[in-house]
Amino acid sequence: MTRPVGNVRLKSARMAAGYLTQQAFAEALGVDVRQVRRWESDKPPWPHPDMQQRLTQLTGQDLEALGFVIPTGRDRPAAKRNVPVSPRGAAAHLPAVPSQSGAPMQPASVASDYESITRSHRHLYWSVAPATLHPAVRAHADLGCALLAETAGRTRHSVAAALAETWLLAGRIEFFDLREPDDAGPTLLRALQAAGEADDSLLGAAILAHSAFIPGWAGDHEKVVERIAAARTYARRGPASAELLAWLDAVEAECESRCGNTRTALHLIGHGEETLTHGSKYPTPEWMDWFTPVRLAAFKGNTQLKAGHLPQARTTLLDALDQMPTTEYKQRTVIYGDLAAVEAAAGQPEEACRYACLALDQLEITWYATGMERIREVRRALTPHQHDQCVRDLDERLYGWATTVSALSR
Repeated sequence: MTRPVGNVRLKSARMAAGYLTQQAFAEALGVDVRQVRRWESDKPPWPHPDMQQRLTQLTGQDLEALGFVIPTGRDRPAAKRNVPVSPRGAAAHLPAVPSQSGAPMQPASVASDYESITRSHRHLYWSVAPATLHPAVRAHADLGCALLAETAGRTRHSVAAALAETWLLAGRIEFFDLREPDDAGPTLLRALQAAGEADDSLLGAAILAHSAFIPGWAGDHEKVVERIAAARTYARRGPASAELLAWLDAVEAECESRCGNTRTALHLIGHGEETLTHGSKYPTPEWMDWFTPVRLAAFKGNTQLKAGHLPQARTTLLDALDQMPTTEYKQRTVIYGDLAAVEAAAGQPEEACRYACLALDQLEITWYATGMERIREVRRALTPHQHDQCVRDLDERLYGWATTVSALSR
């Protein structure tokens, strides 16, 4: 595997910021497109002072993180101090390929050793509390950055791919499990840059699709379209399996639904179902363990719910629940929450409370902020019935000390 040509860090940051072409980025910067091409080359020239701050403002990263090497004898630019930093602390920059006179080189076995820990974290995600797992995943990402400075060639590519997956997992925990989208955005950008170092297009597609959830939840349709388009472009370079393509449909459907475009969302779900039916000769990546046909059905039920198709949503979600393994605690929380929302919308408060309590049972096993979000939405929908005994019983469970403090802190 050859190292990707050009400054992949700037390219990745540009794409993540929503500038899908060099021309669009050049216009935003107020420069000629040839200047952007030079910056995205193998040896990017050091930007002029007036451009340094513009680059950091548009991408949210400092110049070193964008692949620029500070010329010898120059101080670090003051613009670096203006770059937003994640509350949890920015992850270390991806180091450049080490020179022969640099740090001691690690043996080739370091790649498989690092990958094995990445794989273990992937498996632990489904059962370990996110607040417990997240620090370990971030520390593993820091280790990966250090190893990149001491590896080269095929070993470096392997470490970079595992590092990309590690940062992707950290971003997923931050967004879905901890509901910290402001942290998830920079983390997913780091993941995309590491995937660029590994020249792994499928990982890039997965990271870009995950990044689309952030504007999707915020209702920013324009950014959703840009990021999904980028994800599909990367998937075509793969080539991608049927599962990955169907998942891209599901992600776009979720985002379109949250932006109020339920008809488009239902069409995308149907396309995803057709894609899975036809299958593909290409294998699904090992790291893509978050999607199955049953999970597509869960996406479908949620989309039908948002479209107001309550009988269809109820049937779809119950079927998905029957097929969902009992150990899928996080996904079962979401399905129970959606079933509760169906019953609340149908004017059945007792059934809605029953499903909401079942969702809370799952949360006691494994915390999932996205699942709790669903339950809180149901409780708001039950406000007209708040004096009913079933709703009061739900409140007794929902507003314990821990959950109440958590709600007030957000």
